[in-house]
Amino acid sequence: MKNAYDVIVVGAGPAGSTTARYAAAGGASVLVLEKDRDVGYPVRCGEAVAHEGVVQFIEPNEQWIAARCTRFRLNSPNGKSVIPRLDGVAYVLERRIFDYELAKLAVQHGAEVVTKAYAYDLIREEGKITGVKVLVKDAPVEFRAKIIVGADGVESRVGKWAGIDTTCHIDDMESCAQVTLGGIKVDEDILDFYLGDELAPGGYLWVFPKGKDSANVGIGISTDRAKEKSAIKYLEEFVTRTFPNSAILTRIAGGVPCAKTLESIVKSNVMLVGDAAHQVNPTTGGGIISGMIGGMIAGQVAAETIHTNDIAHLREYEKRWQKRLGWRHDVFYNIKEAIGRLTDSNLNNICESALQVPEEKRTVGAIFRAALWNQPSMMLDVAKVFIS
Repeated sequence: MKNAYDVIVVGAGPAGSTTARYAAAGGASVLVLEKDRDVGYPVRCGEAVAHEGVVQFIEPNEQWIAARCTRFRLNSPNGKSVIPRLDGVAYVLERRIFDYELAKLAVQHGAEVVTKAYAYDLIREEGKITGVKVLVKDAPVEFRAKIIVGADGVESRVGKWAGIDTTCHIDDMESCAQVTLGGIKVDEDILDFYLGDELAPGGYLWVFPKGKDSANVGIGISTDRAKEKSAIKYLEEFVTRTFPNSAILTRIAGGVPCAKTLESIVKSNVMLVGDAAHQVNPTTGGGIISGMIGGMIAGQVAAETIHTNDIAHLREYEKRWQKRLGWRHDVFYNIKEAIGRLTDSNLNNICESALQVPEEKRTVGAIFRAALWNQPSMMLDVAKVFIS
């Protein structure tokens, strides 16, 4: 390890490792600091991604693909379900291996990675942020850098230290919990989603297969409803009822920011990526690929900034993010708000309408049109994004 780098990235999740990779590929010297002992641990998500998203960054590999899914099933509150036609393939990942491979790619491009490195503050000299204070295996160390990247999750501490408002409004936080179950029977090629107030008020519950006899079973609900009954309790009830003889292999719980991207994801020489920047899809809560796209853009802009020696160029990251995905997340946020107002009766009617559509025409678009028919106000919510 050196004491000074062009770029320091705090956090070695998919967004952080991708930032490091593209910054290093652009010629910058890069250090990645990961507080946990191992990259990719602990796993904090449902692990499902689309093939089209993954292949932008890495060739699919059976080592980190637990299941390939060609269908998904929407289960309505009344027990009926519809399986829309899904063009393409989705993967359920083994995140421990996937994240590790992303970090290896960063290293192959020249980045350095240090684990058990807990960042506890930024270094300030003459009014400027010049580095990061870190405990490396409990020993204090200071690393200098021209650019600091916070890839340290929801309500990023790096962002807060830099003066960026990383707060996620309570209404935009989803309370989430997940278990990995073993000893169960699941369809290996189908992603299951359950909707309705009794199962997942203000959100949804998922069953993502990880082979023939195991699956990630999780839930995300509105924080308002979680005050009445926790996400963990809803999940436990579903597991007891649906998979009574299963073995719980892992448990995780936490909050996911289903919000628009932060108003500011750059301040001076500090950038935020991934969950830290609220780059999660507000409708689904999925953030792996969108975080990696944010990381790619941030890494490229960081390398350009080092070459030009013009810190103001970092603002280009915000512009490119908004053009690539930020505007879509604005749309998804409005859709999320509209979906949140759907009643169980609305959801049942949407399912019934979708089932009337011939199977060969039963697409996601057809279901969305059924939703608009049953909830016309949703059309206004979506339209507002394009006319504002």
